[in-house]
Amino acid sequence: MDRMAGQISATHGRLHTAAEPYDQRMLDVGDGHSLYVEQGGRPDGRAVLVLHGGPGGGCSPFMRRFFDPSHYRSVLFDQRGCGRSRPTASVEANTTQHLIADIERIRHELGIEDWLLFGGSWGATLALAYAESHPARVSGLVLRGVFLGRQSELDWFYGGGAGRFFPDLWARFQEPIPEAERHDMIAAYHSRLFCGDTGRQGRYALPWLMWENALAGLQAAPVSHAPADYARAFARLENHYFRHGCFLEDNQLLRDRYRIEHLRAVIVQGRYDMVCPPATAHELAQGWPGCDLRIVPASGHALSEPRISAELVSVMDMIRDEDRRETGEGTP
Repeated sequence: MDRMAGQISATHGRLHTAAEPYDQRMLDVGDGHSLYVEQGGRPDGRAVLVLHGGPGGGCSPFMRRFFDPSHYRSVLFDQRGCGRSRPTASVEANTTQHLIADIERIRHELGIEDWLLFGGSWGATLALAYAESHPARVSGLVLRGVFLGRQSELDWFYGGGAGRFFPDLWARFQEPIPEAERHDMIAAYHSRLFCGDTGRQGRYALPWLMWENALAGLQAAPVSHAPADYARAFARLENHYFRHGCFLEDNQLLRDRYRIEHLRAVIVQGRYDMVCPPATAHELAQGWPGCDLRIVPASGHALSEPRISAELVSVMDMIRDEDRRETGEGTP
């Protein structure tokens, strides 16, 4: 779950200066998939892995700007089937477990011992799943708009809960689906997004995308068009994961939180996030000694919301400054 990466605005003054990556590559991870991977900032700096939302959203140059390039070695990649990874929109050999293995493959390929995880929405889900699988390879987590991949959360967004606040937009999302199938919107869209007709898939991809995008920010303008390849990849991948419960046991990430409770975490959560309501972030943070939950006022879900962006930059700069104090870097 996350707003279109391609529509994120980079106008917030607190972001770091945009810089081109110093390394870009395609990494063959098997199963017919090749992943786009990039590195930016300081090659010997503290490694931070950026996990994009969706599933299917892909990375954006905007995402590089949360990290001071003089301190961080930022690693971004497009997950299987989306962005610049190939093949586009493929759900073959595409599960949460495959993505966890891909992250480990990237870490080995780049020679990184451990890294800080930075992810929002589905990116937060994947960060938690990876951290719980490989806690020794994680130095901390910075999460936004927490989504735990549970059925109750999917029911909220695709079962009419959020629709009670946006009845007009919910009606528009339901409109292409016959009334007899509207009791399970994920299944109804699945049968159309995975039919044999690529054109028909595209026609159903846009309303799927429009529904999520319209609720992403407090003042988000609904999407009326999007690049066909992007919309199809986003809708197919997200629907595929949600149709299969994100390939997680229900409540798995909370159940296994004990594996990472020794790690430090910061959660940045919009008070009025209608995609991933704050109750989930609050539940994740409760009883986690090293977890700092920051509820951001007058903000929704999108990474691009000004107060969300500013808070995330503040968190990453705080960690940078702590690192520098610990090593004595930059002191007289």
